[in-house]
Amino acid sequence: MAKITLYLMTLKGYKVLRHIIDNDYLQQVEMVVIGTDKQVQNDYSREIVDLCDKYKVPWFHRSKSLKSRSQYSLAVSWRWLIDATDSKIIVIHDSLLPKYRGFAPLVNQLINKETNVGVTAIFGESEYDTGDIIYQLKKRIGYPITIETAIEKISGLYTQVVDIIFDQLNKDGEIRTIRAQNNSEASYSVWRNNDDYYIDWSRSSDFIKRFVDSIGYPYLQAATMMNGRIIRISEVSIYNNLVIENRDPGKILLFHKKNPVVICGEGLIEIKKAHYEDNLKSILPLSKFRIKFSRY
Repeated sequence: MAKITLYLMTLKGYKVLRHIIDNDYLQQVEMVVIGTDKQVQNDYSREIVDLCDKYKVPWFHRSKSLKSRSQYSLAVSWRWLIDATDSKIIVIHDSLLPKYRGFAPLVNQLINKETNVGVTAIFGESEYDTGDIIYQLKKRIGYPITIETAIEKISGLYTQVVDIIFDQLNKDGEIRTIRAQNNSEASYSVWRNNDDYYIDWSRSSDFIKRFVDSIGYPYLQAATMMNGRIIRISEVSIYNNLVIENRDPGKILLFHKKNPVVICGEGLIEIKKAHYEDNLKSILPLSKFRIKFSRY
């Protein structure tokens, strides 16, 4: 029987392991390698460990020097190189490859207002996200949508892809591909860091609303500066536009139900939930009117 090593991280990794357990695929799992991610509020590493312990699945943290001995290795939400010379690496990627190769593909798809999102299982290659396609699924989404909801939606696609992979292993003892990627259609998704969480108030209210929704929980949430302190904004809404003669993005125009309404490059945004990064206390209601939010 072909064995597989799992490289798991985040909610998607947890849901994949849960699905493998619930569908009696554990007999083909040799071990689980677990990663951690400080760029999210909950990376689900603890939950994955607890699940492994409960069902007596051998597991290791990625900090341990390991080499996969399994015929196959399956990576979910993984962003590090895998030492698997004698193992074929399967990567499940959060996009409809060859579009959005690279990092944070789902976040960037939501920011760009893509109407179709999906997952693609490929074989790992020396150049990232270029391998032949094993299986691909897509789902249509509407806006507004939060990243948390989008992750839930594509997690269901992950488990469907896992079923295909384990079904092939059970029947044939090997994984087959359906086609090569068309490199002429490729696009790339660039990695994001802390600076990329800051709101650019010169953008439109539509874009800022989508931006805040796309990097919310389980990520660190959108950021802005207020009186020299970092503010994390978790919920906003688009406010009916008004004529502003001297538009100055980032300034508070008025209050609506005690919530600040902020001028954008185009349109207005109402801040509904926000807190100071250093003490997690809500900034609302604000005691001052003359405030300008900024990136730095």
